[in-house]
Amino acid sequence: MESSILTTVFLPASLFIIMLGMGLSLTPTDFRRVIANPKAALIGLVNQLIFLPLIAFGITQLLKLPVEMAIGLMLISACPGGVTSNLISHVSKGDTALSISLTAISSLITLISLPLIMGFSFNYFTESDKVVDVDEVGMLLQIFVIVIVPVVIGMFVRSRSEAFAIRMDRPVRILSTILFLLILVSIILKERENIITYLVQVGLATSILNLSTMLLGFFSARIFKLNLPQSITISIESGIQNGTLAIVIASTVLANTTLSIPAAVYSFLMFFSGGFMMFYFGRRKDGA
Repeated sequence: MESSILTTVFLPASLFIIMLGMGLSLTPTDFRRVIANPKAALIGLVNQLIFLPLIAFGITQLLKLPVEMAIGLMLISACPGGVTSNLISHVSKGDTALSISLTAISSLITLISLPLIMGFSFNYFTESDKVVDVDEVGMLLQIFVIVIVPVVIGMFVRSRSEAFAIRMDRPVRILSTILFLLILVSIILKERENIITYLVQVGLATSILNLSTMLLGFFSARIFKLNLPQSITISIESGIQNGTLAIVIASTVLANTTLSIPAAVYSFLMFFSGGFMMFYFGRRKDGA
């Protein structure tokens, strides 16, 4: 999983444009609603920060994964949701403000939880005392530049010209979907020689983790009587992880590229589950 123009230029630029489009659809009232009704945010965080790592650990035991694959699966489960989840929530007509809020909050919390989970993973699977050091400043900077800045710009434009922002809603959704598909195709082409090998090694484990957490997120939200947009968002935030961050940590911080294989496969497979959410829920009529 080497860096390339895809990961260093195209992907960040695409995500910036996508987040700018999301900002055009948001108002401060959307975020005040999240604060005024914290139940949805709490359910989302519990699913992502507690149940996701627990389910990942259960899968490592059930499938008896090799040490490096098990640690890699725990790594992807310990990472926060990425900006991709914001895109999928937006196109799926979920609660975009809730999605962005969950991404930001979970990213801050994982500054503490990620080292703890990875420390446990190394101790449990290898009986090693290896210390995991996360670049907190780099992570916060990434969130700020790719998530906060374009959203704020989009919201500012909407505050100045709401009619323009409303007119741009449909074109932006179409552009976001096109960029999403381009990213997917680019990843497939870039990793075409390794995809089969990776899928054989950890495909089943990552598929179970992705689908089970998304289903748990959706139905737990419905059980607690959250509305459909909130349920869609919690499902997505529970199963769409920051695979790029996991790959970077495995390759640089942990200096073991093999640990990035589960994250790479997970990132590949979650495009399909995310694509299903976009297709199934994104085409519904408002109020349906």
